Amino acid sequence: MTERFPIRVLICDDELMARKRIARLLGEVGSVEAVLECESGEQVLERLRTDDVDVAILDVQMPGLSGIETVLAMPEERPYVVFLTAHPEHAVSAFDVGAVDYLLKPVDAPRLEKALDRARASIDGGGRSPDAPRPAEAARPSKLAIPSRGGVELVAPGDVTHATFDGSLVTVHTASRELLSDDTLGDLEQKLSSESFVRVHRRAIINLDHVERLESLDTGGYLACMSTGKKVDVSRQSARRLRRRLGLR
Repeated sequence: MTERFPIRVLICDDELMARKRIARLLGEVGSVEAVLECESGEQVLERLRTDDVDVAILDVQMPGLSGIETVLAMPEERPYVVFLTAHPEHAVSAFDVGAVDYLLKPVDAPRLEKALDRARASIDGGGRSPDAPRPAEAARPSKLAIPSRGGVELVAPGDVTHATFDGSLVTVHTASRELLSDDTLGDLEQKLSSESFVRVHRRAIINLDHVERLESLDTGGYLACMSTGKKVDVSRQSARRLRRRLGLR
């Protein structure tokens, strides 16, 4: 059974009464530590820039950005999404953009609770069953190829301490240098697919072999203190997965 840890939920519906009803139901199901309300997809995107959200419950049809368009415009490490709508014909499109559930109005508390439990399972397991074995890793070259504007840099994967995205470029950090890369973080994540490398934020990957300390933040996340003296943000969602991976609760 999914552990009922508290989650932060964002509700987006252009109808005030619809938002209030879902907020009331969330109060009934419990283990929801915060409820944020938005009336448009544009507001959702703005809130995600500043607020930590675990699950977003979105209407599909709204003025301006639709719920599906909102999801497509969300940052890379986005909340888990549950669609709540009166229109069943959008279900295929909803699951195509990675929704964890699709609810039809009017929803009741037990069905909403089930959707939140599905989201919790994804949060806790990083998108897979927590007890599922990791896929076998393919053999990887001894050097990591980092394409840049000046050519290709070759680095031993174990020398990489972390990689960050500043909104424009990805920087790959080692103990001795910083390399600007034409790769996306997603590209690097595929190349660095070993047990040591963890995506901890939509803007960061860390090498656990180079982490010396995790400093707790009020948000529920961490600052990962690297062996080089650098500090890397670990998001609240990623912190929960990282604690589980490290055998912490």
